[in-house]
Amino acid sequence: MATAQINGVRLHYELQGSGEVPLVLVHGSWDSHHDWDLVVPALSQSFRVLAYDRRGHSQSERPDGQGSVLEDVADLAALLEHLGLAPAWVAGNLFGASITLRLASQHRTLLRGVIAHEPPLFGLLADDPALTPLLQDVRRHIAAVVERIASGDHAGAAEQFVETVALGPGSWARLPRDNQQTLLDNAPTFLDEARDPRQLAYDLGWLRGFAKPALLTLGDQSPPTFAPVIARLAKALPHAEVVTLEGAGHIPHVTHPEAYVDAIMRFTHNQSAATRISA
Repeated sequence: MATAQINGVRLHYELQGSGEVPLVLVHGSWDSHHDWDLVVPALSQSFRVLAYDRRGHSQSERPDGQGSVLEDVADLAALLEHLGLAPAWVAGNLFGASITLRLASQHRTLLRGVIAHEPPLFGLLADDPALTPLLQDVRRHIAAVVERIASGDHAGAAEQFVETVALGPGSWARLPRDNQQTLLDNAPTFLDEARDPRQLAYDLGWLRGFAKPALLTLGDQSPPTFAPVIARLAKALPHAEVVTLEGAGHIPHVTHPEAYVDAIMRFTHNQSAATRISA
């Protein structure tokens, strides 16, 4: 891996493929660039693929003090410019998708388009009383995980997050040991993210005028809180396509890599063809 000094923080990244079009992959909470290992080989046949460890995760530096999603957005923008990859396709998963959509609202010229899988932007649903019990349940589980991290029980917190929030009962034992260790190592950064008041907030007005293409994906096995988030984002984005991945949940690039790659390839190919025709 290579290293770049971005906004005063050392970030580790990996750049693969010789394609002319850049594709940047932004991992979610708890994880690292290895989250994308199963899809990078196929994607790098068509794209120049950048995967990196966000600040505070794995091999990248973890600065002191309370962090913010705004720093993650600034890091992503600066890394794109530092490596000369703009304009790029940017694909994010979960909290990485939230970062990607914030980038779309703040740095549009850096993008060819966005690909977002299940961003946890639950603030968009606060006005729907029918969803209140579901959102309260999510907040309760997250609060319990945060309490365990704060007490120093990183192992218990990671297992509880996987079992009650991310993948479901019994999932922790099925994770490879390396994946479990990554979660343990990055638990303090999840605590930091959870304490960021901007973490789950988003204003759909930020997307007005975003004229570039957007692919929004979700798994049909994911918790029911994500479909309404995707629906609201799709309504706000002028050029959005929604794809539901059958049998998938939070991490389709891990559980259903071929289907996830196929969705990206079809979408970006269709957008490239449409651009050539309009030109």
